[in-house]
Amino acid sequence: MGIRFKATHVVLAMLCAMYFITYVDRVNIGTAASEIQKELGLSNTQLGLVFSAFAYPYLLFQVIGGWVGDRFGPRKTLFWCGMIWAAATISTGFVNGLAALFVARFALGFGEGATFPTATRAMQYWTPANRRGFTQGLTHSFARLGNAVTPPVVALLILWLTWRGAFVVLGLVSLVWGVVWVWYFRNEPKEHASITEAELAALPPRPTGERPRVPWGPLLGRMWPVTLTYFCYGWCLWLYLNWLPLFFKNNYNLDIKNSALFASGVFFAGVVGDSVGGVLSDKILDRTGNVRLARLSVTVAGFTGALLSLFPILFVHDITIVALCLSAGFFCAELVIGPMWSIPMDIAPKYSGTASGLMNIRLCLRRHCLPARGRLRDRRDRQLVPAVPDVDGAVAARWLFRLPDASGAPVHGGRGAPAFRKGGGRGVGEARPGRGPPLMHGRRLKERGQAGQMVLFGAHQNQG
Repeated sequence: MGIRFKATHVVLAMLCAMYFITYVDRVNIGTAASEIQKELGLSNTQLGLVFSAFAYPYLLFQVIGGWVGDRFGPRKTLFWCGMIWAAATISTGFVNGLAALFVARFALGFGEGATFPTATRAMQYWTPANRRGFTQGLTHSFARLGNAVTPPVVALLILWLTWRGAFVVLGLVSLVWGVVWVWYFRNEPKEHASITEAELAALPPRPTGERPRVPWGPLLGRMWPVTLTYFCYGWCLWLYLNWLPLFFKNNYNLDIKNSALFASGVFFAGVVGDSVGGVLSDKILDRTGNVRLARLSVTVAGFTGALLSLFPILFVHDITIVALCLSAGFFCAELVIGPMWSIPMDIAPKYSGTASGLMNIRLCLRRHCLPARGRLRDRRDRQLVPAVPDVDGAVAARWLFRLPDASGAPVHGGRGAPAFRKGGGRGVGEARPGRGPPLMHGRRLKERGQAGQMVLFGAHQNQG
């Protein structure tokens, strides 16, 4: 008798494959950057502009794409996203200048913008509630696995097919995934031909009746502290993803193969961190029943570890020690992924796609700083990697302590969010009354945001 895979496991495997492929397609340009610069004659500032081209539409379609996924379902939404990002990746192999490369990367951001919020929507009803941290951590670990294998794989493809051929091959793989997804997946688990009664019994109940409109005001109030925290995580992530291969190549005079190997070692640490963070968060939830403790404790520990791990880089320049410190920092930073992406599912089950888009939108804002980073590298090619995650860890930890406890009371005397009635006009889907993050006073929030910006820009000036 042949092996039979559960439908829920197959869907999870397909989402893991999507996270893997999307990250390969978005970070492949980091490995190919030196070859592209040489052939197209780009400066570091222009290359930073190309990196940021992905971020503009990706930012725009976080919330829009999440709403589309909630409105039309993950099946069609992810299929069309796959077709767009595949075409954009293939077209990158045919560019002949800065403008064409910018457009190709812009289209890639358009195609991938809705993927993670819509995938969260797919997980909402295909994943048991007590496995959300594990599921989010596992899928994002495949994204980091994409980061880890992209440098050596793209380097080999470049040696074999040139950088243009590498983009064409990777785009064709994305096309195949999109076709398989639309063929197998169903928005309603009960409509899938292969799902069992036991699987359906373990999944969260699907709401009946007409779907209510998105309560934007209450949803924004509940998600704002989460969004700001994830914003801090985004800076160090995109510095790792885009500049790390060039960091090893330029600072230690390595060839493309060796710089790719060092970068892969750092990214593999993130693969482990994603899974470990999700498992730890679910374990704490199972033992305590306290959602706030399960999400908050792992997140604070991750940011703190990332901060401490990178301090030695400021004083030591041995490549082995630097690589180990970067790996430890990336591992700790990735611990936060499983808990953070579970929060939209905890807060707003009916609008998890929209809520996760709101959370991820500020991470995208960080990517708009990439041209400035390129300009700094043009002016002074120094080690910019350590300073930014250090500041991010400190600022993020401070904001995280503003999340509420299990009873809804804000920490350190912050102002709590109003209780939302379940299913009511001010409610956020199925969230329980009084259990959301606090809605901070607008003026205090603005003052803290300005102070954080001063610290961040000051760190860059001192480091650059």
